[in-house]
Amino acid sequence: MTKQPLRLIFLGLSLSSSWGNGHATTYRALLKALHARGHRILFLERETPWYAAHRDLRQPGYCRLQLYDTIGSLRRYRQAIAGADAVIVGSFVPHGIAIGDWVLANAQGVTAFYDIDTPATLASIERGTCKYLSAAQIRRYGLYLSFTSGPILRLLKSRYRARSARALYCSVDADIYRPQRTHLRWDLGYLGTYSGDRQPVLERLLLEPARRMPRSRFVVAGAQYPSSVQWPGNVDHIAHLEPPHHAAFYSSLRWALNLTRSDMMTAGYSPSVRLFEAAASGAPIISDRWPGLEELLRPNDEIVAAAGTRDVLAALALPEMERKRIAAGARRRVLAQHTSHRRALELERYLLDAIQGASTDGGEAVAQHA
Repeated sequence: MTKQPLRLIFLGLSLSSSWGNGHATTYRALLKALHARGHRILFLERETPWYAAHRDLRQPGYCRLQLYDTIGSLRRYRQAIAGADAVIVGSFVPHGIAIGDWVLANAQGVTAFYDIDTPATLASIERGTCKYLSAAQIRRYGLYLSFTSGPILRLLKSRYRARSARALYCSVDADIYRPQRTHLRWDLGYLGTYSGDRQPVLERLLLEPARRMPRSRFVVAGAQYPSSVQWPGNVDHIAHLEPPHHAAFYSSLRWALNLTRSDMMTAGYSPSVRLFEAAASGAPIISDRWPGLEELLRPNDEIVAAAGTRDVLAALALPEMERKRIAAGARRRVLAQHTSHRRALELERYLLDAIQGASTDGGEAVAQHA
């Protein structure tokens, strides 16, 4: 715990609902760990019909959650914003550009942008379609927290003139995500919301293996898959799986599949929160390939990297001892380097550096998970 608890305000996409997004579980793990460090946290979430209809967290014990209807209704929090040690605006927040301008005009402490979608954000800024962050705002925020590390941090500094760009990967709550006592129900499973650019990879790495292995069982858990998707007969589809059931789901898989959106795959160094959750739950992972994967989990020792259907079929044919060895290696690595406790320590250090005016290396900084 720090000598003086920080007053932190987050304005994020969602904390109350995990339906159709990975932001909620990311925020839940991080905020819970920050609270355990003694910090006082207010989370402001835009009330939307979509999340209101699928709310699975109403009263978190680790922060104060407040819903607001319009940008104008945020004015009641002006004093809190001004008095906070740090105000952190997240990616994909509705009307995020206007909200960011309002925060930057009213906050007197550190201002930060937490991008859980960095490659997609920068791609949309280049296209002129980003609705939650402008290029000009990147220069104005005191701290840019990116879930992507590697070269993109230098890009934020050189092209977008970010004052300080720091890697803040997603993380896993090790209290929740751990191996469960359950039988192995599926040979390969994927947990993730539908995405058009990810669907061809799902087709190549799960649906086609399912067609070639009709006696094996496969599963996809996630919302928003269109009715046009042709599920093979041996593939179960679960429309939505709430976070309390994630660990049991992963524990019931012989192998878990990790897939990456195209912008993230191109940029590399963009691990999904599901990657860490699967590993912490004891599932061995087959992942698509992207730059930086080998720095997070060692291929063939802690993960299997697959380019196509043949790689998946080869992994599914590995002996049980080898499968368990890979799973154990990934779990050890993730628990050592990618828990929410470790991520809270990193964020705390970044914020204290910014508060003390000590952050000078900007885009060259990459989070060290020692």
